[in-house]
Amino acid sequence: MLRVLLFIVLVVAVIGSGTHVKAQSDNEKQIQELQQKVNELQGTENTLSKQINLITSQIALTTLRVTSIKGAISKLASEIGELNDEIDRLEVLKTKRLELVLHRIPETYKRHQTSGFGIVLFSQNFSNFLSRVKYLARVQEEDAQLYKQLQNTQDTYGERRALREKKKVQHESLKAQLEQQSAELDGQKRQKQVLLDETRNSEAVYQRLLAQALAEKQALERALVDSVKVGPVKKGDPIALVGNTGAPGCSTGAHLHFEVRKSNAWVDPGGYLSGKTVFDEQTNSSMGLGSGSWDWPLSDPIRITQRFGHTPWSYRYQYSGGIHTGFDMVAPSAVIRAPADGELYSSSQSCGSSSIIKIKYIDHGDGVVSFYLHVQ
Repeated sequence: MLRVLLFIVLVVAVIGSGTHVKAQSDNEKQIQELQQKVNELQGTENTLSKQINLITSQIALTTLRVTSIKGAISKLASEIGELNDEIDRLEVLKTKRLELVLHRIPETYKRHQTSGFGIVLFSQNFSNFLSRVKYLARVQEEDAQLYKQLQNTQDTYGERRALREKKKVQHESLKAQLEQQSAELDGQKRQKQVLLDETRNSEAVYQRLLAQALAEKQALERALVDSVKVGPVKKGDPIALVGNTGAPGCSTGAHLHFEVRKSNAWVDPGGYLSGKTVFDEQTNSSMGLGSGSWDWPLSDPIRITQRFGHTPWSYRYQYSGGIHTGFDMVAPSAVIRAPADGELYSSSQSCGSSSIIKIKYIDHGDGVVSFYLHVQ
């Protein structure tokens, strides 16, 4: 009966494992298909319908990844629980066997103290002598088997503990991945909603917003070759005032677009700015930004309206692969100050059909340049 029950448990476990593997395989296949669809959409003509389909596919892809990670976390949690139970059983068994070994040690010591001559001396006859020899041999064999069992138990115990720790590390890694993918999913959903709200399902509005973002980027590029050198500035010197130049073609309100380039490549400004707590409108919460030594160009309190990287407005920045290339920020004080020493330049450029955007930038040397857009 016991064998039958064990067989049934084994069969159920194998079937359950096979079902999980099949579900995981199906999920991975769907992920591959969606990834291929996203890749294909990225290579097609940039229209509003294409962008909506692209974001929708990205949302579906990230949702599948979240589901896959959740499944892997659940499986690992179950395996860790089973290992915990097995380790507890092994610990009890190890303790019992160790106690038995410790109990046998004095007896074994006593037997080893008895010489062959002693066995002969205390034996009543030859038959009794043979019985004593066989008994000692059997006891020694049992001792050896007991020590072997104890060693095997200790080895198995160590292996299961090492395996459990490995799975715990994997579990924590997957939890971090889940948090990252969940945040990405939330961002993609918000990006789709922003796209629908801002374009109002109008292809003309969508193309106009793309053109405005590109016009701002082109104005900044022209400023690099068509600007007036103002002169050297020191950290903390006032260099401009926050404005809304470029409106309506390239700005929708007074703010500072602060951007940093290293060897003419966009980099995260947070790597240069010192650590500071700011209010982030994307998450509607305070957060710490900055890991460098530069001062911030605006005085506290500072609100970040759009960060560097992928944002809910990323659909506009086709020229940079969907990367917002700087920090958009506002503060009660409109004074913009140099975050570090350098040479200050000033430029005014057309931005769109009827707008003028004013740009300042500081060359800090070693290929590092900071930009200040929409200034008065």
